[in-house]
Amino acid sequence: MRLTAYTDYTLRTLMHLAINQDHLVTIQDIADLHSVSKNHLMKVVHQLGLSGMVDTVRGRNGGLKLSKDPKQINIGEVVRNSESDFFMAECFDHSDTCCAYASACALKGVLSSATAAYLAVLDGVTLEDLISKKVGGAGLKAKSSPIHLHAKIKQT
Repeated sequence: MRLTAYTDYTLRTLMHLAINQDHLVTIQDIADLHSVSKNHLMKVVHQLGLSGMVDTVRGRNGGLKLSKDPKQINIGEVVRNSESDFFMAECFDHSDTCCAYASACALKGVLSSATAAYLAVLDGVTLEDLISKKVGGAGLKAKSSPIHLHAKIKQT
C-alpha cells in the first residue's frame, strides 16, 4: 500500500499545524520545511478547509490553524478523504473486467481484506496520537515504535 504525495502532504500539513497550534502557520512555512511546491500545498490546504479541519485567516498576518482539536481528527478519515481510490491491483477497477483469472482468483479478496485491515489501523489513530511523544529533540512528537516483519517461509 502506498499513499499518494497528496495524502502525504495532507498528513504533514495537519501534523505541522498540530505541533504549532500556538500561532498561525503559512503555506510557505510548510512548503519550505518539506521542500515541496507551494502551489501543490495550496490545493491540499484548500481541501482541508473544505473538510472543516483547517481554518484559513486571510490578510497580511494571516495563515492556517486547525479548526478541530487534534484528538478529534481521525487519520483513517483523512486518508480516505485524500486518496482517490484504494485499488491495490487492476482487478479493483470496476471498468476493467478482462482478467483471465477472475472466475477462480482469490487475490482480490485477500487484497481487499488487507486494505480493510490497513484502514482499520488508521481508524484507530488520531492526529494527537501522531504528535504525542517527543522524538530526537526536533520538536516532532510521535507515539510508535518500529515494527519488524518476518516473512513466513512455506515448507514444501
